[in-house]
Amino acid sequence: MTARTIEARGVRRGLGTVAALVALTAGFVGAAPAAHAADAQSMQWYLDAMNAEEIWKTSTGKGITVAVIDTGVDPSTPSLKGQVLKGWDASEAEGDETDDYSGHGTTVAELIAGTGEGGGIKGLAPDAKVIPYRVSDTELQNEQKVNAFDMEQAIRAAADGDAQVINISMATDFYNSPMRRAVEYAQAKGKLLFAGTGNNADKANKIQYPAGYAAAVAVAATGKDGKVAPYSTHGDFVDLAAPGSEIPMWCDEQLRSYCRGEGTSYATPLASASAALIWSKNPDWTANQVLRVMFESAGRGEDWKEGTVSNYLGHGIVRPGAHINRGVGAPGDPDMSPLTNTRVGGKEGTAGGDASSATPDPSAPASSQAPADTSGDDTVVAGSGAESDDSGLPVWAIGAAAAVVVLAGGAFAVVRKRRSA
Repeated sequence: MTARTIEARGVRRGLGTVAALVALTAGFVGAAPAAHAADAQSMQWYLDAMNAEEIWKTSTGKGITVAVIDTGVDPSTPSLKGQVLKGWDASEAEGDETDDYSGHGTTVAELIAGTGEGGGIKGLAPDAKVIPYRVSDTELQNEQKVNAFDMEQAIRAAADGDAQVINISMATDFYNSPMRRAVEYAQAKGKLLFAGTGNNADKANKIQYPAGYAAAVAVAATGKDGKVAPYSTHGDFVDLAAPGSEIPMWCDEQLRSYCRGEGTSYATPLASASAALIWSKNPDWTANQVLRVMFESAGRGEDWKEGTVSNYLGHGIVRPGAHINRGVGAPGDPDMSPLTNTRVGGKEGTAGGDASSATPDPSAPASSQAPADTSGDDTVVAGSGAESDDSGLPVWAIGAAAAVVVLAGGAFAVVRKRRSA
């Protein structure tokens, strides 16, 4: 699930884990062209497309905190000064959670809550705060002794912390029961956990984790045209989509300049920031209500069949303005998860308890388990429609059901492969 650079067309860092480790494969092919910090906002096409200035008149994410589980977050960039709270280094590598060893985590944090100072990235939720939780990638694991269970432990620590939203722009090919339980624990604690679906659609299109766990909100990537990005991993586990192509990112760990990048690593923080905007406007809502409104207000094509979920875009492209500016979406039952169709993580559910105690409600299908739209084949566009009032993105829904991945029970050995989503 590697994020990619466009200007320096190579493989960026990416994460994933089995028993806890994430593999960010690294390296650029060729040198990235110089890009000064002042150029970052000129690359943020999606802010205009989402009509962010209009959204910010009502909500800026104030009062909401997002946990960023990643390669660390450098709080000294002009755009992040005053935005980063005390976090935790779960990796047990040299340094602490403010030592970003790749630049990936700092990019993610800026996409969520950057102030834009100094010409840096302007976050979609610029008044939200960020809590960094540092975990290791494959390269760091090869260089230093690290904690083999850092991802699982970071998720649990974030679930026990003050953040309402958890962002994981990292992934692994391998199913891991302890990590799944950690994700379920976060859901039970009333958190919204967003994870990138991965960037291997044009290769193996293999399901990625933690996005593949039912209690995680799996985020796919789109381009400027509103179509699913060709690299964005797809399947019946996809819940939402967000812009992920031609997005500004720090070129390297020295944080000297920005490049254009692509990947679900960058779509995920835009989904997390969208949740922060909606939650900030409705602070009394539960995670279930915020997510339900995100599903109902997401951008969909005109021919998108009622009651279906796309294997490519999930419920559609995030449109926080549709709710914030026009009231689209009903919060519904505070205790019922629209992800798992269980009473969990709500005001009267199992918040603070064990996710295993959550009980399904057989009377209503889980929205993320709605039938996939299979009206076309893998290349046929099933529907489109632009809604420029609050998204500006032409929304495309592609038909075709992805193959169902059946997971065998049992534990997997620790595999040290993590990459950015």
